[in-house]
Amino acid sequence: MASAATHVSFLPPVLTFLSAAVIGVPIFRLIGQSAVLGYLVAGVIIGPFGFSLIAEPETAASVAELGVVLLLFIVGLELQISRLVSMRRDIFGLGTAQLLVCTAVLAGIGFLFGLKPSAAFVIGIALALSATAVALQLLEERGDLGTPYGGRAFAVLLFQDISVVAILALMPLFASTGGVGGDGWLVSALQSTGTVGAAILAVVLVGRYGLNPFFGLLAASGAREVMTAAALLVVLGTAMLMEHVGLSMAMGAFLAGVLLAESNFRHQLEADIEPFRGMLLGLFFMSVGMSIDGGLLKAEWPWLLGATAGAILIKVGLVAGLFRLFGSTWLDAVRGGAILAPAGEFAFVLLPVGGELGLIDGPSGRFAIALAALTMLVGPVAAKALDSALARRRGEPDLAPDTVENTEARVLVVGFGRFGQILTQVLLAEGISVTVIDKDVEQIRSASRFGFRIFYGDGTRLDVLRAAGIGRAELLCICVDEPESALKIVDIVHEEFASVRTYVRAYDRMHAVELMNRDVDFQLRETVDSALGFGRATLEGLGVAPEAAAAVAEDVRKRDVARLVLQQAGALPDAAAWMRGAAQIKPEPLTEPQRPSRALNAETRDIIGTRAREAATHTLEARDLPSDA
Repeated sequence: MASAATHVSFLPPVLTFLSAAVIGVPIFRLIGQSAVLGYLVAGVIIGPFGFSLIAEPETAASVAELGVVLLLFIVGLELQISRLVSMRRDIFGLGTAQLLVCTAVLAGIGFLFGLKPSAAFVIGIALALSATAVALQLLEERGDLGTPYGGRAFAVLLFQDISVVAILALMPLFASTGGVGGDGWLVSALQSTGTVGAAILAVVLVGRYGLNPFFGLLAASGAREVMTAAALLVVLGTAMLMEHVGLSMAMGAFLAGVLLAESNFRHQLEADIEPFRGMLLGLFFMSVGMSIDGGLLKAEWPWLLGATAGAILIKVGLVAGLFRLFGSTWLDAVRGGAILAPAGEFAFVLLPVGGELGLIDGPSGRFAIALAALTMLVGPVAAKALDSALARRRGEPDLAPDTVENTEARVLVVGFGRFGQILTQVLLAEGISVTVIDKDVEQIRSASRFGFRIFYGDGTRLDVLRAAGIGRAELLCICVDEPESALKIVDIVHEEFASVRTYVRAYDRMHAVELMNRDVDFQLRETVDSALGFGRATLEGLGVAPEAAAAVAEDVRKRDVARLVLQQAGALPDAAAWMRGAAQIKPEPLTEPQRPSRALNAETRDIIGTRAREAATHTLEARDLPSDA
């Protein structure tokens, strides 16, 4: 059992990180800056250059690397082949050009300033990368992710995320072959390549044929926390395997994400991983802030500030020129360049790896890390200032480029049971794009024949709804069996996504009234149409003319709707009692009965008699109540 001293030594760093996060991040969000800046500045304050509240920043950095691992897993989950194909020109054309041109120019400048070629190359490519978290946050805040320049910026970021995996994979091979003479380097390289290839092949085979059945069995058990544990097991296990064969943990996480990108469980896994990713990535950014060498900054601040301004201006100019070459207006090109100017979070992965492999010497690595951190501190502020200056010159928005395809569905359906299946048949017949969420594994298997985008997940969770793209859906159809779950989803959607229309399946009359009180756009009791149609067919079977039977059914429908509206307003006795806390709304005839009910056996007579006495008591109590007038 751990001693009290162990707990005391463990808690202060944890409390320090949490306090820095909950204080620093909201402050920066309130002043209109990214949360990443809040984490970075908080790391500077609690780090050695600030108040030195963390005794061993290296320990925090080693744990925080898991944030990058989980980030790459999320990137892999979002990497669907259809999206790559639709954006292929910007991803592989503009993305490749941006990375190669920026790397060549920045590495060339570093070489001119006296860096050895390997160090200049690693530092150049680290600075050429952009901050995915910062850029996407700025685009989302502006609402520009769907604009032409926003789409192209996202394509560049996507290519960078893909290329980081390849860069991390090749750096150990580059280091191991670069300094070996003779023929031995070739044998060593072939052995390393074979080991890496075998490990990747094993991961692909297991992911292709084993992960979906594995998660299906866990989902059938109904234990949601086990799904979370399984997701972490897959991510971290694959990451450890890749590290063991000489690649990076990030490479393994990325592979795991790609292998699960087309899985029915993708949205649920993303929702389960997201809290861990967010906290660990925040810790990673704080560790980056703590890694800034205060002595170096104090001793060489003119060089660092000059290099920061120079790197940002160079990247803005180069990226803007490439955007213009690929068809953007000058205004959009400059805005895209400003978004991509800060060095990326992966610079703090590549530079330490380069130092460990001997590609970069210590002083150069420390200077480059401080430079990358300063670009992340200054870049977003400069981008916002530039955007404000250009906003007055912004003309009419351009049409979105053909290469950016909206892959989100128009309708999001929660629940694929007997009701949801019939609903989606209608949407399928009209060719409406649909995404279905269900937490029943058997229903997911059934839906796979419909051609919909269907995913395993709990529709009552905000993170699952958000991951499924509800913010971009036109309409949400709630077709779950449980009335409480339907009401919870309605509350979440009305609170977080007020523009999304809600169409809800009502379980019974009381549930319908509760939905009407929540101002849903449309609600329908699941048995109304079928029961009215059944009644009309019964009348026809008894000899009533079809037109007359249809008229009777329509009259009953109108009366039922009128009564429902009165009950919802509390204008009827049973509804008023329900609103005061009664258990339920009791069914009442819409047409006055021609004769009283009759019991055909003793048991029924007892039941009817008890109900009659209760009704009489209720009537007497109502008469004794004082009048509101």
